[in-house]
Amino acid sequence: MAQNCDHNCSSCGENCSERTAPESFLEPANKDSKIGKVIGVVSGKGGVGKSLVTSLLACAMAESGKKTAILDADVTGPSIPKMFGLSGIVGATEEGIIPAETENGIKVMSVNLMLPDASDPVVWRGPVIAGVVKQFWSDVIWGDVDYMFVDMPPGTGDVPLTVFQSLPVDGIIVVTSPQDLVGMIVGKAVKMAGLMDIPVLGIVENMSYFKCPDCGSEHFIFGKSRLEELAAEYDILKTARLPLDPSFAEKCDSGRVMDIETSELTDVIAALRIAGHFAF
Repeated sequence: MAQNCDHNCSSCGENCSERTAPESFLEPANKDSKIGKVIGVVSGKGGVGKSLVTSLLACAMAESGKKTAILDADVTGPSIPKMFGLSGIVGATEEGIIPAETENGIKVMSVNLMLPDASDPVVWRGPVIAGVVKQFWSDVIWGDVDYMFVDMPPGTGDVPLTVFQSLPVDGIIVVTSPQDLVGMIVGKAVKMAGLMDIPVLGIVENMSYFKCPDCGSEHFIFGKSRLEELAAEYDILKTARLPLDPSFAEKCDSGRVMDIETSELTDVIAALRIAGHFAF
């Protein structure tokens, strides 16, 4: 115990054995940033459409008039810039890095906006990648933002842990697909959030079905949907199902993700609005 201890651990920087208040690992945002709600978009594995869901949610909030941003924390597999048609290297001043801005007004920061060639690989170890993610939070001049979406890498490793501990995450959206294996891995992501006391706001099942353009019937290419089962198992109230639609890939590849219609995400978007305490 430190000399002259007043037993107020919240205002003490000493690391003594009598410490009762948990140490905060939260990083300060840039001094010229005022960020409202921080929403993580997570998945237990890759290839389920996490970046697509991140982009669609951000577009929906921007369309509703909210100042929106995307922090691309998937440093080794960044895809957000291409989906919005962004290219080139972002600028910087003595105050910090200036994020790129999409056609529909969403601020974006991604490692691909700092590379001479977007196809250059990022061959960094975990601690370096985690440090870059923290810099995207603290060194970027985000300005006024109502909703920031953090596109996470898959899994429960260094970067998701860094985001959960270093950023003031208000909730997460879990992205899954219909396969049984993915359902098991969803549990890992949900339980990790629980360990960090971060609420799960909703779950999105991507590639849930294919809708026949001729007869309108739904076909379950990757197996019958398990969305409601997963939602009930983990007590997640808001759900959404996205179809397997070739036009989605076409629009993302051409940098036009903002042109994808998002009516399927209505309930999950409602959960974001409730979390943000905004009246619509």
